[in-house]
Order: sequence, then structure tokens, then C-alpha cells
Amino acid sequence: MTVSFTPNLLGPRVDERLAAFLDGWRAPVTDQDVVAAYRLLIDFILTGGKRVRPQLCYWGWRGAGGEDCEEIISAAASLELCHAGLLIHDDIMDGSELRRGRSTVHRSLAHLHAGPGAEAFGQAGGILLGTLSLAWSDALLSSCGVEPARLRAAHHLFDAMRAEVISGQYLDILSQLRTGASVEQALTTIRYKTAKYTVERPLQIGGALAGGTPELLASYSAFGLPLGEAFQLRDDALGTFGSSAETGKSALDDLRDGKQTVLFAQAVERATPAQLAYLRTWHGNPELAEEHAAEMRQILLDTGAIDRVESMIEERAGQAVEALDAAPILPEARVALTALTAQLAHRDS
Repeated sequence: MTVSFTPNLLGPRVDERLAAFLDGWRAPVTDQDVVAAYRLLIDFILTGGKRVRPQLCYWGWRGAGGEDCEEIISAAASLELCHAGLLIHDDIMDGSELRRGRSTVHRSLAHLHAGPGAEAFGQAGGILLGTLSLAWSDALLSSCGVEPARLRAAHHLFDAMRAEVISGQYLDILSQLRTGASVEQALTTIRYKTAKYTVERPLQIGGALAGGTPELLASYSAFGLPLGEAFQLRDDALGTFGSSAETGKSALDDLRDGKQTVLFAQAVERATPAQLAYLRTWHGNPELAEEHAAEMRQILLDTGAIDRVESMIEERAGQAVEALDAAPILPEARVALTALTAQLAHRDS
């Protein structure tokens, strides 16, 4: 089953809150190049994206008994600012050209200042703009208006989330130096780089803001971790087999960058000597072209690696649904999170 992810009515509300917040954070100097950089960053934040983390934060709040209000919209929107900053940094580390079907922020900066040193400038500027977005996320969460004791509890989870995702990202870049990552090692990376940051912590942050009990937060973890892993496994499959027109990213990046994904690890475990030699030759090779990528995709099919990843996605989505069924949350949130489970695990972009 393939389900296109369609942002619900929260998306426009989050975007409106982001726009209002960012309107108060224009460039503090009048230099036109600085103004242009701020405009580029704000455009990136407000254009595109699925708003997954804000939605999960919102339903974590509602599941804990929180009423619909502007305070939770502000808190949820802060996670989108964090996400934008991390995406900008991730694209620099991966050398990506495209994000959301457009030039990445660091490439756009390089285009604004074409000439000698443009590439280095774009990367340095991208680091600064990504860090600025991360700082804005902290400012928005801190000013969301939720009762101070609950905000402190949520901020502790927010801090843990940032440490976890940075650690996961570090594992990801380390894996590109270490050949032969096992399936379990690749799963550890996605658990910290994506699963906790994308699903578990946003739910828990929303729950903590609403005064959720430790039992509730634990149930969010039991639901969020397998769903977050399913989300990243789907992302890995789309990164290799998906259409760039739908994903907004190149289908060559993961293969050319030598990403040690679960998908690749599954293929390595099952490959014949000839298949393994081909994978080792072209995985992480900067000269990789579409013809080599097509052969690698065929090996992923022939070894059954993609079938195994699809099975892992189904297993984890099932675990998430079971955990959700047992979670002590309000019915409306259960319905929304059940729908999100199907959408996140079976999306095509």
C-alpha cells in the first residue's frame, strides 16, 4: 500500500505562526547581502516540508489532555525551526544539491556570490544560517507561553533530542569512513539520527507540555521508536528507488555518498562475490553515474535487500500500532496518530 503524506490542517497554522515569529527576526544590519541571506533562510523555512514533527508534538499534547490553543502551535512550530537548521547542516555534510526540489541553502548562497571561493562561502554561510535557525527554535519554544514547570520538563526533552540527533549524525558520517557496517550498526544510527528526533521526542515534548505522566511519556516512546525507524527505512528506500521529482532530492546522493543504510547492509549480507565487488566499487564513489546506480539498484532487488527492508517497515509499523493501542491517551489523538502511522511508513515522497 502506498499513501501520499498530506499535511493536515495544522500545517497552515504552523506556517502562520512561523511567519509571524520570523517577521520579528529580520536582519539586524542593513547590509543588503546579509538581508538577502536572511530572506533565503526564511524562504527555506516557510516553503515546503511535511511538518511531521509539529504534528506529532501537537498530538502528543492532545493525547495528554491538552486543549487546542496557540501555545502548543508555537511549541510545535519551534520543532520545525530546529529541523530546518539540521537539514541545512546535513546538506552541507552530504554535499547535496537539492532539497525540497530546489537548490540547497548552501548552494543558493554560492549562486548569490558566484566566483572564486563561492563554494567555500556557501558552506560557511550555510553553517551560520543553519545555526541561526537552531537558535530561533530555542527562542520560540522558550516563549511559547506554557506554564513554566511544564516548559522546563519539555525543554529537558528538547535538549536531549538535540544531543541525540547530533550523535546520530556523527555516527552517520563516521559510517562513511568505516566500510562494512552491519544491519544492527545501521539501525543504531537511524535510531538516534531519525527515530528519536522525528517521532519519539516530538510526541514526548508535546506530552510534557501538557503535564503528561511518566507512564504516558513511556508509551509515546514505545510507539515512537519503531515508527521512527520505519520512517527512516522508508526514507532510505526512497533515497535509492524514489523519483527525485517526488522526493525533492537526487536518487544518486545516498549511493554516491556511501551512506551505510540498512538497505545497503542487507544487500552486503546477501550478495554474491561478484555482486559484492560491484557494490564495493561504486558505493561511495564520486564518479558514480546513473548507469552504475541502476546496476546497484538491481543488486538490491536481486539480493532481496529491498524486500527485507519492506518487511522491517511493516514489522515496525505493526509494533507502533500495538503500542498505540495500549497507550493511555485520549481517543481523538489515538485516531490521528493511527492515521499518521500509515502515512509515515507508507509515504512515496
